[in-house]
Amino acid sequence: MKVAIFPGSFDPLTNGHLNIIKRASLLFDELVVAVAINTSKSALFSTEEKVRLIQNAVSDLPNVRVIPTKGLTIDLFKQLEATTLVRGLRDEADYRYERQIAEMNHQLDHAVETIFLMANPRNTYVASSIIKEIAKMGGDVSSFVPANVVQPLKDKFK
Repeated sequence: MKVAIFPGSFDPLTNGHLNIIKRASLLFDELVVAVAINTSKSALFSTEEKVRLIQNAVSDLPNVRVIPTKGLTIDLFKQLEATTLVRGLRDEADYRYERQIAEMNHQLDHAVETIFLMANPRNTYVASSIIKEIAKMGGDVSSFVPANVVQPLKDKFK
């Protein structure tokens, strides 16, 4: 059974994330969306909220499981006996950063394979930080996030 992990902070889940999840789910027997606690960022949503929002958004994908995680992704990779890490790329800057992470993970465990899925062109400019700023200023984020994320995102800034 081929198990892949798509790790991220997903704060909030964007249409770009959802697009990568849907496409990756077609490539593997099971895709585990690992909601990580990012210690270098201040989260808007709690880990539990993010897990629930993602579960709702992927409820039509039977081979996708959403879990919270802390610690190194490489440890989760071993624990789940995964075959692949999935990462989405929007541009060259993402590639440079993600390539470093992929190479480090491979050094930590030579069994780790990372695949990169290019963002849908409609989502190349979409970043969670920008979406949060738009929402904070009362802007319409409905074209950038799944429908079930719109209201919870608005509620965070009331």
